[in-house]
Amino acid sequence: MRDFDYAAPTTVAEAVQLLQSHNGAARPMAGGTDLIDQVRVGRLTPDLVVDIKKIPELTAIDFSTTGLRIGAAVPCYRLYHDAQITAAYSALTDSATIIGGIQIQSRASVGGNLCNSGPAADSTPSLIALGAIVVIAGPKGTREVSVDTFCTGPGKNILERGEFVVEIKLPARAAHSGSAYQRFIPRNEMDIAVVGVGVSVTLDAAGQNFVAAKIALGAVAAKPLVADAAAKALIGQAVSEATIQKAAEAARAIATPIDDMRGTIEFRKHVTGVLTARVIQQAVERARAT
Repeated sequence: MRDFDYAAPTTVAEAVQLLQSHNGAARPMAGGTDLIDQVRVGRLTPDLVVDIKKIPELTAIDFSTTGLRIGAAVPCYRLYHDAQITAAYSALTDSATIIGGIQIQSRASVGGNLCNSGPAADSTPSLIALGAIVVIAGPKGTREVSVDTFCTGPGKNILERGEFVVEIKLPARAAHSGSAYQRFIPRNEMDIAVVGVGVSVTLDAAGQNFVAAKIALGAVAAKPLVADAAAKALIGQAVSEATIQKAAEAARAIATPIDDMRGTIEFRKHVTGVLTARVIQQAVERARAT
């Protein structure tokens, strides 16, 4: 591993100043589970690593009637150990429980997983399905963007020089809503998704019809996909196998995966449809249980 300088600022302003330095060769570190490995193999060559875990805002969690705010450096285990978060934002905690193993989850953060911007990232489809907003700090101040538009390609996102993610905001959940995330992997654990699907649905009071829905796909394109047509196939329709299968087919239709060691294009497109149907059904079951 190459040598690099290390800094641990305690304020957002100090972190922005440090990240502006070194002619773009400074990198923020939340958990570091991706960053350190990428430096080790030479994929990244930072001159300065800026540890953002000492900034109070970045390790805070705020659950209220208006929604959920998660600091970008909050480790995964804190999310799924919180019963309120697990009940309200199930898709997110589904993701948090499978990002690496237990040891990794004590360091890795949803913010870091998002910023790594891998097409197969487990947290991104869940965040998209839950309508998350990313709060970004930088030299020009603070801005907010939807997670839908955050990733731009493999390992790429909209962050500019000197910017970093401070927190992720999720809106309050509607009554009779449920969410879920599942992935298909070749092994039982600690593998990269062949396909990942995040779903959020809202049902009517009787639990018989879809009122709202959002579906996102991972690992089947150069960046996570918003499956708008699949969601529209649900909204206003009865909860039935036929409705769910129409949505699953719409999700399969937008998948543009690649052939690699984990699966062929044909296999991945097939799994996209199968997994989408399963995750919709799981989200429905959770919505009916609320």
